[in-house]
Amino acid sequence: MPSLSPTMTEACTYLNFITKHARFVVLCRDSFLLCRDKATVELECMEEGYLAKIVKEEGSKGIQVGEVIAITVEEEEDIAKFKDYSPSASDAGAADKGSSPPPPPPPPPKQEVAEKPVSSPEPKISKPSAVSTEDRIFASPLARKLAEDNNVPLSSIKGTGPDGHIVKADIEDYLASRGKEAPAKTPKPKGAAPASLDYVDIPHSQIRKVTASRLLFSKQTIPHYYLSVDTCVDKLMDLRSQLNSIQEAAGGKRISVNDLVIKAAALALRKVPQCNSSWTDDYIRQYNNVNINVAVQTDNGLYVPVIRDADKKGLSAIGEEVKQLAQKARENSLKPEDYEGGTFTVSNLGGPFGIKQFCAIVNPPQSGILAVGSAEKRVVPGSGPEQYKFASFMSVTLSCDHRVIDGAVGAEWLKAFKGYIENPESMLL
Repeated sequence: MPSLSPTMTEACTYLNFITKHARFVVLCRDSFLLCRDKATVELECMEEGYLAKIVKEEGSKGIQVGEVIAITVEEEEDIAKFKDYSPSASDAGAADKGSSPPPPPPPPPKQEVAEKPVSSPEPKISKPSAVSTEDRIFASPLARKLAEDNNVPLSSIKGTGPDGHIVKADIEDYLASRGKEAPAKTPKPKGAAPASLDYVDIPHSQIRKVTASRLLFSKQTIPHYYLSVDTCVDKLMDLRSQLNSIQEAAGGKRISVNDLVIKAAALALRKVPQCNSSWTDDYIRQYNNVNINVAVQTDNGLYVPVIRDADKKGLSAIGEEVKQLAQKARENSLKPEDYEGGTFTVSNLGGPFGIKQFCAIVNPPQSGILAVGSAEKRVVPGSGPEQYKFASFMSVTLSCDHRVIDGAVGAEWLKAFKGYIENPESMLL
């Protein structure tokens, strides 16, 4: 490409904008003319102006280097002056011979700012640039927008564009330097809370660490799915009242709904033994013992003491054992044999806390856990038209490891469990 003369180089520094398709470039100041380079280059507008005339329309072919393509003016009323303007033939042919294009028409008389001799690089910030005697600050629209968004006063920026114009790079340099000049703050320790918060760091108990590790492992490695069912507990509550009357007469302890749920879960596991199993990489281990872990919340964390052979024990024995293990859990005196070896888990948040329904996380290496919600009264249709009655229903959700318990098997287990809950006398057979 032919080299540009000093005049052409000066003209290129006043580039204003490029159109939508990056084809038409114009001069930014007064009525200067601009030649087009052979490369498609996007340059930033240095100041505001008006496009007076497009000499070469979009899609024009054979445009030579140094050929006039457009004209801009600073004032809108100057647009009409170039209505009939057309470039001379000498302007178009100069580029082919490698000569410099004709110098652009001089701008209107304007008091110029004395240029300083080139010296060592200076910081681009914090020094106002007096660009005119009228105290006007020249900045590109993009630079003005960036400065406005970041609350940067243009008077504090020294422009590096032509005639001291402020460009986008000047604003970015100012913002970067302002960040560096900010006083270094004392680094806060990792994980520290804001100074305005009042807090207490509670050390992890050993049981909480173990529980967290096992639950994380469970959610990351076990493909959970959930099955829910509503069970009518009217007959269960009636049976419990009768049994508690007998217990009180004999000096025994009362039986809870949770004791009945544990017994029903154990019997359902004996009836559907596929749910009483664990997954290994080589086989599925199906247990002959039905050992039910019972979730117990304490101040130290969640414990799951185990009721061994729950399917073979009576309700009174189950109730007594649950109370003893729960007390030991609250006293943090459980031994490994008190919570190891479980094959299935029951978690009840309904009775103690009134939770209607929830989904529990499988307790590995087990394959199922039953989440028990609270009982609530509902209106159900009666036997005849316009007849209804009240009944109490308890929601339960079975969380299953899909590697071991298929959906139909889980549903079969819930059907068996519901049968024992809604016909509790069958648990006594």
